[in-house]
Amino acid sequence: MSHMDDMDRRLLSALRDCGTDRRVAAAARALSWSGEHGALWLGAGLLGAAVDRQRRGAWLRGTALTAAAHLASMGVKRVVRRPRPGAELGGEPLVRTAGRHSFPSSHAASAAAAAVAYGALRPAGARLVPPLAAAMCVSRLVVGVHYPSDVAAGAALGAVTARLGAHWMAGGARW
Repeated sequence: MSHMDDMDRRLLSALRDCGTDRRVAAAARALSWSGEHGALWLGAGLLGAAVDRQRRGAWLRGTALTAAAHLASMGVKRVVRRPRPGAELGGEPLVRTAGRHSFPSSHAASAAAAAVAYGALRPAGARLVPPLAAAMCVSRLVVGVHYPSDVAAGAALGAVTARLGAHWMAGGARW
């Protein structure tokens, strides 16, 4: 086992232990459930488009970038095919997953993309979305379905996807 694998397992074990508190476990489950297939973030973008008519197009393009980050992570998962953490790391996961591959975390990809994209649209979004996105990322460790490196890679993929599309999101022609 490499040093990185060892560190991944130790960090996961420590965060997974937080799930023994039923309140923490309930919050982590709720975040994980709401983030399935990027639902929370896609819904937030559509709500932003409905409420903020002046920037409807930007909200919709930000939502598209969030969806693109999620889809990109799904594509990488199919190539990398890293198995999810096993029961040897502290028992069964606290949630069921849509797939059996963990790298990168799609929850983290869509959360980070939303934090970058929606944070650029509303001052409140810049204060509210990043902490919620971070909590979403940590929840995947607490429920025991991702290694920290899965979450870090997913968050990087999501942030880069949204950042690359920032000009397009703002109404520019490039994507």
